[in-house]
Amino acid sequence: MTGFRVREHRVEVPVDHADPHRFGALEVFAREVVDPARDAEDLPLLLFLQGGPGGMAPRPTNGGWLATALRTHRVVLLDQRGTGRSTRVDAADVAAFDDPRTAADYLACFRADAIVEDAEHLRRTVYGGRRWTTLGQSYGGFCTLTYLSRHPGALDACWVTGGLPPVGATAADVYAATYPRQLARNAALHRAFPGDVELLGRLADRVAAGDVHLPTGDVLTVERLQTLGMPLGMSTGVDDLHWLLDTALDRRGEPAPGFLAQVAARTGFDTNPLYLVLQEVIYHCGEREPGWAAAAEHARHAAFAPGARPVQLTGEAAFPWMFEQVAALRPFRAAAEELAARTSWPDLYDTDRLAANEVPVAAVQYFDDPYVDLDLALATASGLGSSQVWVTNEHLHDGLRVAGDVILPRLADLTAGRWSVTAR
Repeated sequence: MTGFRVREHRVEVPVDHADPHRFGALEVFAREVVDPARDAEDLPLLLFLQGGPGGMAPRPTNGGWLATALRTHRVVLLDQRGTGRSTRVDAADVAAFDDPRTAADYLACFRADAIVEDAEHLRRTVYGGRRWTTLGQSYGGFCTLTYLSRHPGALDACWVTGGLPPVGATAADVYAATYPRQLARNAALHRAFPGDVELLGRLADRVAAGDVHLPTGDVLTVERLQTLGMPLGMSTGVDDLHWLLDTALDRRGEPAPGFLAQVAARTGFDTNPLYLVLQEVIYHCGEREPGWAAAAEHARHAAFAPGARPVQLTGEAAFPWMFEQVAALRPFRAAAEELAARTSWPDLYDTDRLAANEVPVAAVQYFDDPYVDLDLALATASGLGSSQVWVTNEHLHDGLRVAGDVILPRLADLTAGRWSVTAR
């Protein structure tokens, strides 16, 4: 296949599905993609649920997992609310509220429960209520289990890649599990490129002086430098970081302008502020202790302290200092603090319904994934009916991106009963 046909769909939904009049409406955008040679056929629907939070759906290009999916399905790429060409959430939206509590109420409407209701509205209004299969990457797997909890009758099958959520666990449980995994990813960097250990130390020592500025005007701190470790859970993360560091210093030994521009882009979150604002919020269900879970766990690991050497790079986590130091996040600071302080949240999952689930679910989980802990994912699978989990160390978190032509057919075989994994 050398191309595809694209249709665009827009539907209007309430910001707050529980109280449609409170915040008014927003628009949700979806892009339908089909093989032109099969456009006239009554193909089954595949809804792609993007990772995140705060990530828009991938834009269609030739190759990759999409080419594999288009052999058998009509693919629906949903820009989740607040992202992409759906009504975006940005600093101006938050600034329009009179108080942080109301702004936090608004931002709390962008979790998996609302995304699922948006998808249901799209399915009913655009596709006449036809059932579809879902493909949930990372956070899309969280949305998948919310979908199974609320509207299982809408689903033919569910495929999950690196995204079985920690049902029943707290954000604190998640970071307690993933911090050691991030240390392991740091060790992988050090093994592959031992010279980067000394280079990162030199950079951290220089940045600690407090007078290194990014092109945005932000002061580059050691903490922000450490967040360059977020992509270490991806297949190309170690190599990519190494080559970024390759030109980090100029001939005087100062941070080079090109390096600083890259740091600003990679750690600035201008295009996806919801990713940080909702990073911990996506885990909250029922009653919880207030506070920043990742920050609390971070404080328990002396190896991650800014002054510790060798420098340990942090992983996928939101910290309160980000809302002070990062220009794009400062407008969200008060609302983010309000969200962190909340002790009561609606449940995202119905554990009884999940246990009785009859929709075929096939998931691949990655052994060394530092974003979605394997043990927590397997605990979820043990309470999910009609599910099979394929565990592999062949890939990291972006397995679907780098090996979708292998992973997608195997998940399809699992749900169709053409292949099975060893019983857990």
